Amino acid sequence: MQEISEEDRFECRIINVISKGDWYGVTVEEISSGGRVYFGRTKPDLFNYKPGDILFIGVKPLTFPFEDRTMEVSLYDADDNRLDWTII
Repeated sequence: MQEISEEDRFECRIINVISKGDWYGVTVEEISSGGRVYFGRTKPDLFNYKPGDILFIGVKPLTFPFEDRTMEVSLYDADDNRLDWTII
């Protein structure tokens, strides 16, 4: 099995965008695996995307596991700007 680096990015497609007032809720699907991740606090000033658009996710292990969660997943645009993050 190949080690995943914090600099690795995985292409994903936006599945759904929900306006939550001050934030967007964004569901993306990693293209090669079909795995989905929800990002619940994406700032509108950084987000001008719609379902079907391509973004990127990056992962890194948490320093200390939080309950059953062990990874931090970040959402990036094509310019490597971090748009949001979540813990899975």
